[in-house]
Amino acid sequence: MIKQKILVTVDNVIFSIIKDKLQVLLIKRLIDPYKNQRAIPWWFVYDNEDCQTAAYRELEEETNVKNVYLEQLYTFSDPKRDPRGRVVSIAYMALISRENILIKAWSDAAEVKFFPVKSLPKLAFDHKKILDYAIQRLKWKMEYTNVAQYILPSKFTLSQLQNVYETILNQKFDVRNFRKKIDKLWIVKETWEKEIWVQNRPAKLYQFRSKKVEIVEII
Repeated sequence: MIKQKILVTVDNVIFSIIKDKLQVLLIKRLIDPYKNQRAIPWWFVYDNEDCQTAAYRELEEETNVKNVYLEQLYTFSDPKRDPRGRVVSIAYMALISRENILIKAWSDAAEVKFFPVKSLPKLAFDHKKILDYAIQRLKWKMEYTNVAQYILPSKFTLSQLQNVYETILNQKFDVRNFRKKIDKLWIVKETWEKEIWVQNRPAKLYQFRSKKVEIVEII
């Protein structure tokens, strides 16, 4: 009989747009290994739960948010990825609007904060590899689905919508052509409301027509 001693964790790569930059939530570890280094929020899967349940549980504990976009990314199983022993990680990607987040430190974290993905500190374990994979997956999803809605406020301007695509895909779009494409796709609708507390002329606010993830050819 084959005997295994393998632990399973879930790692949540949590993205948001903050100050017009794509940012990811990282913790500062309190304990070894990699004490005082930054890491993706993660924890072990309990005996009585499946991996997705564990991912949602940790996501709620980390951000105090429920019912967000969560997608399984990949299984990372290098035998040497954790110096304490054999640990297999099921990585997930979450998209959250900044207005909905109330982050807090957890049991082995001294601090929890967002970092721009273009200026990251050194990461513990193989978390740089996991994050790189998540960033590429996010770009792919943005190109052919309507997942942008999960990282935007519930009501947004067309400029904010375009900024999300430009920020994540790292490219500029012509304003007129972008709006023509969005109108043609019929994925957003006017709320008949406008921005408030702005100095310049207030812009119209929009919402996505569907709350489900759908295939749409954005790019």
